Amino acid sequence: MAAITSSGMTTGFSAVLLPQLQSPDSVIPISDNQATWIASVAALPMGPGSVLGGVIMERLGRRAAHQLVCVPYVLGWVLISLARNPAMLYVGRFLTGLCVGMIGPVSPVFIAETSGPAYRGVLLATVSLAVATGILLANLLGTFLHWQLAAAISAIFPLVCYVGVFWVPESPAWLAARGRRAGATAAFHWYRGYSPDGSKELRDLLNKHATVRAKYTWAELWVEIRKMSFLKPFVVMVVFFSVMQFSGVNAVAFYTVTILNGVGSGLDAFLATNIIGLIRVLMSVVACILARRFGRRLLAISSSLGAAASLLGLGAVGPGWAPVVLLVSYICFISIGLVPLPWVMVGEVFPSVVRGFGSGASTCHCFLVFFAVVKTGPDLIASVGIHGAFYTYGAVALGGAVFLYAFLPETRNRTLQDIEDTYCRTDRLA
Repeated sequence: MAAITSSGMTTGFSAVLLPQLQSPDSVIPISDNQATWIASVAALPMGPGSVLGGVIMERLGRRAAHQLVCVPYVLGWVLISLARNPAMLYVGRFLTGLCVGMIGPVSPVFIAETSGPAYRGVLLATVSLAVATGILLANLLGTFLHWQLAAAISAIFPLVCYVGVFWVPESPAWLAARGRRAGATAAFHWYRGYSPDGSKELRDLLNKHATVRAKYTWAELWVEIRKMSFLKPFVVMVVFFSVMQFSGVNAVAFYTVTILNGVGSGLDAFLATNIIGLIRVLMSVVACILARRFGRRLLAISSSLGAAASLLGLGAVGPGWAPVVLLVSYICFISIGLVPLPWVMVGEVFPSVVRGFGSGASTCHCFLVFFAVVKTGPDLIASVGIHGAFYTYGAVALGGAVFLYAFLPETRNRTLQDIEDTYCRTDRLA
């Protein structure tokens, strides 16, 4: 989770980096245009990075992929810490953003393949908890420390991940898919222990992957991704990630200080940023609890409707404390559904033979939309005003609730094989 925490720090770092760079005593004076690029350049390589991460985890394994990501991650943070001009900031932010993309599909798939059905949702929800924690840490470090020291401290997290992964085995599913049945069995028992349900799931896993490796080759990937068993979950995940991004979640994370100043809350913007970061962490803990108790569909639809109501309210109210209350409400609602659930389900819904490709392609789309939202955020605010931006994001969240009600599958308490079999039946019916 240390690498995922660093992903959150990458996302939240701009909220405190940009105000420091734009202050009169900044060691690196920047223009408004350079500020938008410093904020958004981290998002630019996230899409290609997620595809690269998907390829690496299929070729080298989920475990090795985590370690490989951590090397450029540390380098990126060090470059930011040592930056003496905007170019070094661009390169450092680009590298950290690339690593966010690479780790994006790897961690959810690794967690999904190593956890049991009863706890898979909770464990996958901790991905968003780690991201929220990273955003809060970035805000706290940037509030009390100079941004260069904050960047140096941030480099510790991917370093911890690199060392920590040495102590865990590879994904049982990845080992089984490569015919390493003894290794897959040992890894499965290391992660899951011994139980009747677990033993049946292990047998199904070994039998399934024995069949898959005999039937499919890399050259037949094109055939597999044209099947409904891939296309249906892929479309759902693409729309789900789009709703998450276009509801403004990362625009708010990147431009929290600007937004709070724009709505005239009267509250110290940096204090409010840290308070909102803390609320997001607490609500991410709540999301982990809710994921254990309630289905994905209920949480996703409720989250979308609540976020829509909060955003539309932000568009309607004037200066004062009401915007702060509604912003907190928005953070609470997105944290229980729109933020964690796409990352929960991207590791669950794809067939095993294309799980790496499907998760990589889905997260690639997510990060491309992420870049577009962050880059166009200031322009949207400038063209329609802060209230118009809230109306726009609110409309997307409302439309997303309708789509999720109609098409989002329920995966809670189901094995990955059961979910895959459901989609594979659509191939046989087609």
